[in-house]
Amino acid sequence: MAMQSVFCIDICASAIMNNHYHVVLHVNVSEADALTDLEVLEGWCGLFKGSVLTKKYRQGGALTQAESKGVCDRVQEWRERLTYTSWFIRCCNEWLARESNKEDLFTGRFWEGRFKSLALLDEKALTACMAYVDLNPLRAKMAKTPESSGYTSVKTRDIKAKGLKKELKNPNYRRSQPINLFPFVGNPRENMPVGLPFKLEDYLELVD
Repeated sequence: MAMQSVFCIDICASAIMNNHYHVVLHVNVSEADALTDLEVLEGWCGLFKGSVLTKKYRQGGALTQAESKGVCDRVQEWRERLTYTSWFIRCCNEWLARESNKEDLFTGRFWEGRFKSLALLDEKALTACMAYVDLNPLRAKMAKTPESSGYTSVKTRDIKAKGLKKELKNPNYRRSQPINLFPFVGNPRENMPVGLPFKLEDYLELVD
């Protein structure tokens, strides 16, 4: 998804249903802070039309002091937006609406209403919500098992893990994870990398 490569937001879990979708998102503020001004501009202008000043800056044109300040202000605004879930969902929904209307030869309003969101404040809430999302097709009787569901993150993770295990023919392999999903990095410990604070195997077992 182009939006995911632009925004500093990671997808922890997702499920695409017949007429809606669910996502669990991780806001990566440190990633946004680490972006250069040019990276912010290139990313944002890949989705939206930039201003005359930002275009001039990206092309390496000379700027006056006032123009430079204007660009800096715009960069700061867009850097913050790269961590806003509302902007992320807005971009996803707009793209989905355009593609679906084009496919159905339809015009007009596509989504029934604005998305709903809530904050997950601890690991227990995070795990429960991810499992809820991944098991949505089963509750809707669209699938009998997680691995047979249509479009869920747990199916993607499970296929990737099993595929690597079969390829290596080694029961002690370290499970590879999809690059488009926020990775599991194991139980909390010192010098822990950024990721979901539990083991992939434990999560798959929980969902099963």
